[in-house]
Amino acid sequence: MKAFLIIALLFLFTPTQAQQNNISSIKASYDPGAIAELYDRIPLGLEFKYENGQTRKTEGYLQGPYRWRNIKISSSNGSIQNGYLLVNRQQLASQQYIIELTISVPESATPITTKLELPHLTGIRFNHYADSLKRGFRFYLNVEGTFTSGKVYPLDTATIKFETNAGKLLGQDLLLNSNDGTTRSITVTAVNKNDPGMSVTSTIPVKQLSDQ
Repeated sequence: MKAFLIIALLFLFTPTQAQQNNISSIKASYDPGAIAELYDRIPLGLEFKYENGQTRKTEGYLQGPYRWRNIKISSSNGSIQNGYLLVNRQQLASQQYIIELTISVPESATPITTKLELPHLTGIRFNHYADSLKRGFRFYLNVEGTFTSGKVYPLDTATIKFETNAGKLLGQDLLLNSNDGTTRSITVTAVNKNDPGMSVTSTIPVKQLSDQ
């Protein structure tokens, strides 16, 4: 009789216990200190929520106990290696900067899907270091970007393409020949390579010989 009661209790509690250990949701995040606005290798974190109220986090930037070696994960953009997301920036723009992650773990019989949105540019602006250009000297074209994260970072030619109506572009420098005596100003346009509709234009005065 005692053995029968034990077996009956096992049948009653085992399904309940299994149900309590089911994962109800997974939240993906990135390390906000990793400058995900610019860099293509971004620390990733996962937070598992269970039906019994328990929460577990991955090792790495979230400093949790859940090991990445126990997780199989695929991404709609780039790849994931030991807790790091390696993104494809050009593809990311076409995906509206939202990445879909498909996650398989021992606690779940089927893969679980979650989404992660990465910060992206909302606008660009010139912030020149000098108010005029001097002939024969390189003028650095300093462009800054404002991101959805609220942060502002300088941008380079990996993100920005330049166009000019005079002078010569040398990477991110603008150079006007020293023997050019006619140009009084140069108009430069910076264009976001991943979103050509985002651009900004600046007219830079040329220092005249009488001012030098």
